[in-house]
Amino acid sequence: MKSSQFKIRARQAVGDADLRSKIKKATGISLLKREQVVSEIADWEDLRRRAHELRKETVDNIDSYLRRFIESARRNNAIVHEADDHKTANKIIYDIIRRVSAHTVVKSKSMITEELHLNTMLEENGIRVIETDLGEYIVQLAGETPSHITAPALHKSKEDIARLFHEKLNIPYSDDPVKLTAVARERLRDEFLKARVGITGVNFATADTGTLTIVENEANARLCTTLPEVHIAIMSIEKIIPSFDDLPLFLKLLPRSASGQRMTSYVTCINGPRSYHNPDGPRQLHIVILDGGRKQLAKHPAWKEALYCIRCGACMNICPIYQSVGGHAYGSVYPGPIGSVITPTLFNMKDAQDLPFASSLCGACTDICPVKIDLHHHLLFERREIVNRGYKSSVEKIGMVLWRWIMLSPGRLEFAGRVGWFFRKLLGKNMPAPGWTPHRQFPRIPLRSFRSIMRSDKKHGK
Repeated sequence: MKSSQFKIRARQAVGDADLRSKIKKATGISLLKREQVVSEIADWEDLRRRAHELRKETVDNIDSYLRRFIESARRNNAIVHEADDHKTANKIIYDIIRRVSAHTVVKSKSMITEELHLNTMLEENGIRVIETDLGEYIVQLAGETPSHITAPALHKSKEDIARLFHEKLNIPYSDDPVKLTAVARERLRDEFLKARVGITGVNFATADTGTLTIVENEANARLCTTLPEVHIAIMSIEKIIPSFDDLPLFLKLLPRSASGQRMTSYVTCINGPRSYHNPDGPRQLHIVILDGGRKQLAKHPAWKEALYCIRCGACMNICPIYQSVGGHAYGSVYPGPIGSVITPTLFNMKDAQDLPFASSLCGACTDICPVKIDLHHHLLFERREIVNRGYKSSVEKIGMVLWRWIMLSPGRLEFAGRVGWFFRKLLGKNMPAPGWTPHRQFPRIPLRSFRSIMRSDKKHGK
């Protein structure tokens, strides 16, 4: 999928009433659960403010915190690898797997591996990849990509999943969620026991202790980090937080914002590989840290806030555009409002030029963000940048120049109103708006303009 095809896929999604119904139902439930658990926290706004300040502190001093984290992790006997770009990260991961002669890897949910297109690279090199998060397992069976950063299969109903399992796993059709989950658990159990390498993402990495923290609800990530001989943890540089003492703050914000939980079922803190004093875990812990343009983004005064994101997905749940088109329409690893900010700035602004315009600028995403990212204003900044770089169509440019020319003169504005009234009379009451939607129409132009009414009132002493 490509972000440059957003308009095409969005039009298709809007026409799919079944898809819209599934997305609105799923996001609606998530928002309701979030509201219930957030209302229990009297100082929620203060927590958001503190989290914003901590994220700002980290991003503003990312090189310093990165060095501290690497030093701490190496003291814990972790093997740390730094990758400037996606190609380098993929090569590091592949070389680790090849050195231990692994042919199968088990993997927990990780957006950074989606960004790397890691599964595709490994499978092209003869390595079997098994997604073990239930949502990721479902979309992998379906040959799709995740449609949401915390709920990969949000776009599928239980009936969709039942048909998929019946077709791909050769089991009797059943839309009972308990039975479907049991089937997935049974199939995945053997994979955990056979795999020599487990791959996970990282939710938070603390600079002072070198600790990796992973939050989840299914225990699949914990199995990926303990049963295989080798654990590869992949993270981007903005996952770092200054101190282990800061972790409780983010553990209050993330689960409530992401899934409407007070706390996820499992919170795993990893300090290093197996040792004499810690007999559990892998023999080797490899940490792959990706830059991927983030250090450069951290220097940009207008866009660095995008790196504050803790990947909760709340902005997607609340966004009327995401609710209407779903995640796949964006053609990006990161959909929704945060994706519309990250994708143009971090990857390719020309290809993703339509994404910042996929917003009503209502500000709901900013209001719900647990770390107070000013999302709707960042989308507005990116719109300006896209126009300044000349990426919008020449027709739109001409239209905006003409609009400005008309608006700078009261006489020209009045004349344009008369022309509009003439065409309204010529074409009838309903004038279509080309380039919007088949259902969008221009507002009806009144028979008398505001200026003419004011002149008349003034003339008659009103």
